Amino acid sequence: MNAALTVDRVHVGDTLPTLRYDVTATTVVLGALAARDWRPMHHDHDFAVNRNGTRDIFLNTPNQAAWFERYVTDWTGPYGRLGRMTFRMKGSVFPGDTMHLDAVVEDVSRDDTGCGWVELLVSLTVDGDLKTACTARVALPVSPDDNPWRRRGDQWQP
Repeated sequence: MNAALTVDRVHVGDTLPTLRYDVTATTVVLGALAARDWRPMHHDHDFAVNRNGTRDIFLNTPNQAAWFERYVTDWTGPYGRLGRMTFRMKGSVFPGDTMHLDAVVEDVSRDDTGCGWVELLVSLTVDGDLKTACTARVALPVSPDDNPWRRRGDQWQP
């Protein structure tokens, strides 16, 4: 586990690098397809605009969840294990938007089993406007020979 991110290298107030992504219609449609979400507002421009009254097709909930998961696990590396995640969507993300995912570390701790935890406040913004706010709890190794993915049963308390 050379160079794995360990919980002792993370501190409250740390910020994660920004992930910027230019959203296209393909981004929106493939996300809906992957989630088997056939609702037309995620793939049919005419329906989204003329029936829903939105600017265009837009990212669905599972698509946004996947972007948050990618963002967090890109930062943690392969030994980071997502424990839980919640988010509140406040606005839509459309083709032509550039998503910015940013995060700040809100807490670093160890539970009774010795598992290391990092609490993150993640934001998805477009042009400085908060579209979705997310909180994530992710397990990180406590030492170079630890691996949260090995934890089972009572040793895993997300």
